[in-house]
Order: sequence, then structure tokens, then C-alpha cells
Amino acid sequence: MTESFEPVIVGFLCNWCSYRAADLAGTARIHYAPNMRPIRVMCSGRVDPQFVLKALREGADGVMIAGCHPGECHYVNGNIKTLRRYHLLKRMLKQLGVEEERVQLVWASASEGKQLAEAVDRMTEQLRALGPLRWPERVLGEDGRGANGHEAFVSAIEPREEVAA
Repeated sequence: MTESFEPVIVGFLCNWCSYRAADLAGTARIHYAPNMRPIRVMCSGRVDPQFVLKALREGADGVMIAGCHPGECHYVNGNIKTLRRYHLLKRMLKQLGVEEERVQLVWASASEGKQLAEAVDRMTEQLRALGPLRWPERVLGEDGRGANGHEAFVSAIEPREEVAA
């Protein structure tokens, strides 16, 4: 009997909207895939692209960034920063050979628990269809130098070993 693949999704959820939407989904007993591991951040604008890369590098199959709808950010323009970073991050991941479905941006207000639950379900199904990410093989390649000839690019995003003085 073979085990089916269950993706791990790291979710960076805005404290004021998306995290509350997840809470609402729970209190309203809306059933959705348990694959997302939520991380509460004060604003989606505080999600550094390095956080996303670290999550993928350390075993996540996908990352969901969820925040307030544009124009409704509690920090005025945090979600606009998120949108700009998201598009740059998607381009970079594409160059590394990572499918675009693996990183998703969702807008969900505090009252949209059902919409957030549906987004998690949809992303879970997409990742199941894609299979595991396997960052080391896909991004670093067999020789560890970077797949697709991106050695310099990969060295910029991989952690460096600290040398004791």
C-alpha cells in the first residue's frame, strides 16, 4: 500500500485580517485541509522574501502569504509592498525552476473565513498534483552547484556556513 503525498504549506497570515479569517473558519467549524502551518505576522508587508525561501529550503512544499485586501491595510500600504515583492519572488522562483503554484498570495479580510479555507483547500490540491518540492534536487541540482547553470544566483539565496574565528 502506497502512502499518498500530503503537502506542507507554510502560511504567513496578517494579524488583522487573514489570521482572524483562519480563526473564524475554525470557530465556524468550516472544514478545510489541515496542511497549512500558520505563522502570524503583524502585516503581510513584513514577510521578507527570504522567509519564503527559507520555508521552501527547509521542507515546505508551498507557501501562502495572506493579507488584508489592497486599500484596507491596517498599516496603510503594507499589502501593496507585499504585492510588489510577491511578483519579484515569483519571477525569481521561476528562474530556479520552481512552479508558480508553490507560492500564492491571498487577500482575506477577517470576515472571510470561508474564502481563506477555500484558498487553502485549492492550494493543497494543486500541490498534491505537483508532488513534493524537493528543494535540494530541484534548485541545487545533483552536484549542489545549482540546477540550470544558476550557480551564482543559488549561492546568493542559500545559507552560508559560519566560520569560527
